[in-house]
Amino acid sequence: MFEKILIANRGEIACRVIKSAQKMGIKTVAVYSEADDGARHMRLADEAIPIGPPPASESYLQIDRIVEACKATGAQAVHPGYGFLSENGRFAEALKAAGIAFIGPDVRAIGAMGDKIESKKLAAAAGVSTVPGHIGVIADDKEAIEIARGIGYPVMIKASAGGGGKGMRVAYDDDEVREGFSSAKNEARSSFGDDRIFIEKYIEEPRHIEIQVLADRHGTCLYLGERECSIQRRHQKVIEEAPSPFVDAETRRAMGEQAVALSRAVDYVSAGTVEFIVDKERNFYFLEMNTRLQVEHPVTELVTGIDLVEQMIRVAAGEKLPWSQDDIKLSGWAVESRLYAEDPYRGFLPSIGRLSRFRPLPESPTMRIDTGVAEGSEITLFYDPMIAKLITYGPDRDGAIAEMRAALDGFDIGGISHNVDFLNAVMAHPRFREGRLTTNFIAEEFPDGFQGAALSDDDYQALVAVAALVHARRLRRERSPLGVAGVFVERDWIVMEGKERETAIRLADAVGGIDVGLGDDTVELRSEWRPGQRLFEGEIDGREYRVLVDPEASGYRLTYGGAQVTLSVLRPKVAALARLMPEKAVADTAKFLLCPMPGLLVSVAVEVGQEVKTGQPLAVVEAMKMENVLRAERDGVVGTVEAKAGDTLAVDQVILTFE
Repeated sequence: MFEKILIANRGEIACRVIKSAQKMGIKTVAVYSEADDGARHMRLADEAIPIGPPPASESYLQIDRIVEACKATGAQAVHPGYGFLSENGRFAEALKAAGIAFIGPDVRAIGAMGDKIESKKLAAAAGVSTVPGHIGVIADDKEAIEIARGIGYPVMIKASAGGGGKGMRVAYDDDEVREGFSSAKNEARSSFGDDRIFIEKYIEEPRHIEIQVLADRHGTCLYLGERECSIQRRHQKVIEEAPSPFVDAETRRAMGEQAVALSRAVDYVSAGTVEFIVDKERNFYFLEMNTRLQVEHPVTELVTGIDLVEQMIRVAAGEKLPWSQDDIKLSGWAVESRLYAEDPYRGFLPSIGRLSRFRPLPESPTMRIDTGVAEGSEITLFYDPMIAKLITYGPDRDGAIAEMRAALDGFDIGGISHNVDFLNAVMAHPRFREGRLTTNFIAEEFPDGFQGAALSDDDYQALVAVAALVHARRLRRERSPLGVAGVFVERDWIVMEGKERETAIRLADAVGGIDVGLGDDTVELRSEWRPGQRLFEGEIDGREYRVLVDPEASGYRLTYGGAQVTLSVLRPKVAALARLMPEKAVADTAKFLLCPMPGLLVSVAVEVGQEVKTGQPLAVVEAMKMENVLRAERDGVVGTVEAKAGDTLAVDQVILTFE
């Protein structure tokens, strides 16, 4: 067994690998860029080596520097994590030449499966079902259009070296192929240094289901069940689970056997994932094989009890897997949510900044958090926007989802925008709860974007009660010279949600809380909440609630179950005056194209005096390795162009104006 390994990665996956290595008694070496100086992964490792400036191309993708770091520290092996160099054959070759073990598959398998075009040819030869398409390299957008017409719309444009949703576009007509081909090439070149593109048929109403494989050098190759990865946005996974609510035993076996057959065709060793697209009749087609550890590997670990990182290390050290296929059993259910630094209320635009708060609930046998950040960490422009992975486990799917909702409600993040509310709303969605999933779920269920989840009447009343208790206890603290509980000065209040909704309430003291009268109903609220706490935990009519409470000038912003409401608790006379207050006018920004996120301006597609039509591309902004096309929201004429390609832009910076 290795005595010391280096992790050629950053963030949560570097921390995850360090955790298993330390459990095995193996010393670890972290590498870090200038942007990651002081990051959690370098603090967890036994040693840390700087490898260059913030851009990944100048640090984490520098093969020579990582090999040098291995030699300088005496690391005998390298775990690449996912992304960066994890599927780079040249990296594996460089390590081998230096006498350093690569904790992953052999170069041949990386080359064969890492190339999406070659992998489809190999899959077809191995008898694996594949999606119809053109699997040769495409020279330009004209050839792309001809191929797309031949396959039949809609089509999927994909980067040969792609992964993580980058370099991928769906096109429904010639114009979308032309635009998508260019963007996919640019993203692929930026993220992978390889801009080859291919096109295949886009299967509508699809599910994305993948099989985890694990193989050693002694002839054992296993499949460890499937993962359902259909909840995606822009082809990037958001929520995953194991097993799939759709796959039956027969389909699982057939998919698993094909995954193993493909793995054996390239003499695969280590952990790998064979991805399939599955239609509503459970017909499945090979998409690609990821020759690395997947982001969503924890759900497989929880339902199989197998530590995949540990097994990758053991296989790389030459050990034999201790199981046969018959030994692999799935127990219970696991769900993973990816917490991203993005604003779901503003079209999921990326967010950067310092994490002023990062306070998940404590880990337990039913809840795990994989993260590379801590309170005070910086979320930068340079890397993937994922903050953490929240994974929950239950005896069945409903149990795992219930644990996830509770964990999301109790996750306190501050300083940046994040998608916790959106994840919670998906968990509560009836279609998700029923397991009726496709990769179009988010686009179909949130066609106009996300504006918060809807609250049931009972939950709304519960939040009214929370606002009342919070307000009462704050008043008591303010009016008591010793800062201890006193008596209510007023008992009758009006709880207002702006001017849209108001509720008359009457408060009554109760042991451990208050009773809130709402007309003929009474809500019993019991909680130990005290002023200064942001997370409210308590029982409301015997049901447990976790609510985030933020005092604001107009009242309290309460976050629960994917919804946010701002409630003011007012005396009746003050409420009467509040109803008379004028509404503040919203600033008119219709004559400006503003940058919606911090990022790099890749291109401006129009010039001064040019007429533009609704939906026409105006500019492209790159943030966190993804290209975002900014389009005209209405017809108009360009007045001025205020920024140029190559500029680094701030949020709401003016790119151009309209006459």
